[in-house]
Amino acid sequence: MTHLSVNVNKLATLRNSREKNLPDVAAWALKILEFGAHGITVHPRPDGRHVRAHDVTAISALVANWNKTHTPPAEFNIEGYPSDDFVQMVLKIRPHQCTLVPDPPEALTSNAGWELAKNETSLREILLKLKGSCRVSLFVDPEKFSAAEEAALARLKPERIELYTESYSDAFAKGDRLAVTGRYAVVAEKARALGIGVNGGHDLNQKNLGFLIEAIPWMDEVSIGHALICEALEDGMEKTVENYLRILQPG
Repeated sequence: MTHLSVNVNKLATLRNSREKNLPDVAAWALKILEFGAHGITVHPRPDGRHVRAHDVTAISALVANWNKTHTPPAEFNIEGYPSDDFVQMVLKIRPHQCTLVPDPPEALTSNAGWELAKNETSLREILLKLKGSCRVSLFVDPEKFSAAEEAALARLKPERIELYTESYSDAFAKGDRLAVTGRYAVVAEKARALGIGVNGGHDLNQKNLGFLIEAIPWMDEVSIGHALICEALEDGMEKTVENYLRILQPG
């Protein structure tokens, strides 16, 4: 079964608008695990507009405590731009997974995959720094995945890639999903042939998720935040998480 990791950034954004602890992000992370999610994702940024350093520490401790009494264990995923400060934070926290994304501090949200060939040297250095501290995933855009990108991925060989799914989401909404989904499946298959796991994330929601999972049933994990939080405003968090788990259930 493809695992669901819930990104709690939007809960932190709401809290930060009033600079008080409402909603309590860590408390909601615990509720989300109680509702059945397989993990929690955070994406700290230098300006602190979403989750902040104290959130990362608190949720890391929360997941570790959860795993003392629950099987299978939940995972804590930290994603972000691999600045020196970010890498040091990951080395200190040692999450289960670190997803490296190429969004600089001024970016509103993650909006591109890595140019693997162009950034191969720097990415190799970062992968070496993080080796042994956690599983590392690289954000990849299937729409720009060339032969040169495939060769660079084979040389870098991270434990996983995360398919940047905005193009898929846009195509699904327009009704021309087949060709785009096919390109995503091809990249996922190339990764699998290299022994690299496959995650997915960005603009996934209850309407478009199932079609993607049908095309890539071996996908390890999806990370979903914005849409899930928006949907929870209508249906409640527990029901929304249950809906996603139902979509991800094999068969």
